[in-house]
Amino acid sequence: MIKAADLPDVVPVFPLTGALMLPRARLPLHIFEPRYLAMLDDALKSGNRLIGMVQPNEIPGREGTGLQRIGCVGRITQFSETEDHRYLVTLTGLSRFRILNEVDGFTPYRRCDVSWDGFERDLGGAEQDPGFDRAAFMALLQRYFETLDLATDWDTLKEAGDELLINSLSMLLDFAAEDKQALLEAPSLATRRETLVTLIEFALRGGAGEDMMQ
Repeated sequence: MIKAADLPDVVPVFPLTGALMLPRARLPLHIFEPRYLAMLDDALKSGNRLIGMVQPNEIPGREGTGLQRIGCVGRITQFSETEDHRYLVTLTGLSRFRILNEVDGFTPYRRCDVSWDGFERDLGGAEQDPGFDRAAFMALLQRYFETLDLATDWDTLKEAGDELLINSLSMLLDFAAEDKQALLEAPSLATRRETLVTLIEFALRGGAGEDMMQ
């Protein structure tokens, strides 16, 4: 099992609005821009095959695109090339990180000095959520899917472990970028589940006008 001491101090980062990666979860990506093809090539040549996913952070009055302070690094575990020269890549999440500063350099993609402090739990086994009322959560989720006319494989959801269920829904459901960031930064699986429930209930109320249930 990888340790925090084995993780690099500098990671390449892929700023992508709305794309959320979490530890032990898998994130599929289509890569086609030249700068990110260069990033992929360099990551594959390195020994660790790591890419950091981070949300852009638009700062009024400042040129360029800023970055949120917390992202998540993933290892390239699958990749293939399409006939039109795009790459289909799967990242498997390892650990969240905190950006210390952006590194100047000659790569066409962005790189950051990062700290792994405070995220040691990410490198362990699947996290547990002892207070998870699964039946109530699934009933709420079904109401959400029916309201938005979404389809899913309910048998697969019912069989998924607590962490896989909560993290997969956090990654897949269509929430605003700032909500995705809140899900990423949740300090525990229980907190992420509570945030996810709040976002679903908020969406069911039409997104405004009433206090959100905790």
